[in-house]
Amino acid sequence: MQKGSIRVQTENIFPIIKKFLYSEHDIFLRELISNAVDATQKLKTLSSIGEAKGELGDLSIVVSIDPEAKTITISDKGVGMTGEEVDKYINQVAFSGAEEFLNKYKGQNENNIIGHFGLGFYSSFMVSDKVELVTRSFKDAPAVKWECDGSPEYTLNETDKESRGTDVVLFINEESREFLEPSRIKTVLNRFCRFLPVPIFFEGEQVNNPTPAWTRKPAELTTEDYQAFYKELYPFNEPPLFWIHLNVDYPFNLTGILYFPKIKQSFEIQKDKIQLYSNQVFVTDEVKDIVPEFLMLLQGVIDSPDIPLNVSRSYLQGDPNVKKINNHITKKVADKLEEIFNNDRAAFEEKWENLGLFVKYGMMTDDKFLEKALKFHIMQDASGSQFYTVDEYKTATGDLQKNKEGKQVIIYSTEPVQQDSYIKAAIDKGYKVVKLETIVDAAFINQMEMKWNDVHFIRVDADIADNLVDKQEGNESVLTKEQEEKLKKLFEQQAAGLHLTVEVKGLSKDAAPVVATRPEFMRRMKDMAAVSGPMGSFYAGMPDEVTLTINGNHAIYQQILSQADDDQQKKMTHNLADLALLSQGLLKGAALTSFIERSVELLGKQQTEKEEVAG
Repeated sequence: MQKGSIRVQTENIFPIIKKFLYSEHDIFLRELISNAVDATQKLKTLSSIGEAKGELGDLSIVVSIDPEAKTITISDKGVGMTGEEVDKYINQVAFSGAEEFLNKYKGQNENNIIGHFGLGFYSSFMVSDKVELVTRSFKDAPAVKWECDGSPEYTLNETDKESRGTDVVLFINEESREFLEPSRIKTVLNRFCRFLPVPIFFEGEQVNNPTPAWTRKPAELTTEDYQAFYKELYPFNEPPLFWIHLNVDYPFNLTGILYFPKIKQSFEIQKDKIQLYSNQVFVTDEVKDIVPEFLMLLQGVIDSPDIPLNVSRSYLQGDPNVKKINNHITKKVADKLEEIFNNDRAAFEEKWENLGLFVKYGMMTDDKFLEKALKFHIMQDASGSQFYTVDEYKTATGDLQKNKEGKQVIIYSTEPVQQDSYIKAAIDKGYKVVKLETIVDAAFINQMEMKWNDVHFIRVDADIADNLVDKQEGNESVLTKEQEEKLKKLFEQQAAGLHLTVEVKGLSKDAAPVVATRPEFMRRMKDMAAVSGPMGSFYAGMPDEVTLTINGNHAIYQQILSQADDDQQKKMTHNLADLALLSQGLLKGAALTSFIERSVELLGKQQTEKEEVAG
């Protein structure tokens, strides 16, 4: 029997391993199964170069639970270890066998080796009072059994073991008995091991897919294969819009499949995350350093052995490769979107409701993507019948929609149904109105005005149609100055709680009698304040700014001004003001109730007057 003390390079390493080395205790199962996969992959490599003789046979890994003995066992049929190798790799903490193997067989091993840290085995002590390791090498050497109770003391003996490979037996401690429940083990296996490259069995069933779609060449895969893999990742989701298969081997190694999911207006950011793997071992779903921020809305898998990870493999460290990978993914996504736009614009336009969020978010946060996106970012007109790129919109609107500063004015609607009367008035002027109604559009508009120096956005209800591009002065109305002043006073009395401006313009006699508009700047500030929390409280607390533009050429004002009853004049103008405010969504609660009651009263009075005339 051999006895000794485990040779460590840091004092008191076991308490560190147990409490601090890994952020999540269930990681032990991933680490031990990863070691088993490494042992299996090593055997395949040695067999392929003739160093391991004979048939390899069944190479599956088995995880088993013994509730009575309170043990979990991970068994592999890989290379195994001799007594000398156990002493070298197990008793010298932080000396990585995988690292040495990689260096020795560099350029020969075609099978991926997971471990690079040498500490994975010791994660077993996070959940165990004692650990046994029984192993038999593929070489002609006796099997050995190693035991340790979590102190630096161990025993190492020769033992009997019929087959090649390693069994790691964990005697689970009191605090970790949850891991003796089959459902708990299944959950951990599904999270960390579902795509490991060696078959893994638990309770008689295979729990992993060793050849997931991203490990295969794109030419080998059909549309059905990609969709089936998406279903495997996200079983309850609708089918994706399309996908991008990443397959890079220089200047870094990167494989994976990124899916564009269908996104609704009520989409919650990061409902499903991209998963990061290292040689098919799950690492994390926190990929913000690798994937550009705007593509965090995508779903799928990225696998790269070149992304540096800390000892827990749970957090990414800064590295030039990460930036290169980030830039590569951005380019691949932009190229794919441009390809679809160019090859099948109709299909691209059909998907725009879902794609627009990705594209606009990317244009706001990534200048390189913004430059590429100018070719395929589109805006749908308010009727839904046509789409324009920014350049196409500029061509279609020409000088008609250029303001005095020479900027192209993009007139947009956020709610085409509610803003229908404003849209019609703008179209009658020859303007083109587009829809910008997604959850990111308020921020998108502000950002693009800063990045596109020659463009100005204005909402279709921000002013009367005559003023949407440039302020029109001197429009003549048929009213006298005295009549205009009287109407102004009547309207100014009507809108409590609003910062109200009243003006009289000589609009077309067919235009609405009064139009309510909200100045673009202040409305934007109020809209952003509504979603920015405490930081927006200054603007959120300010009264709504509203301009009431009275169309002095509308026939109804001759009728109102001819009323001898001042109270009747007030009620009629109040109703007109309320109708205009209603179009802006600014008539609510008691004010809306009063409007309805007043309308009924005015209709009743009008009917009485008709009957009197008829009588």
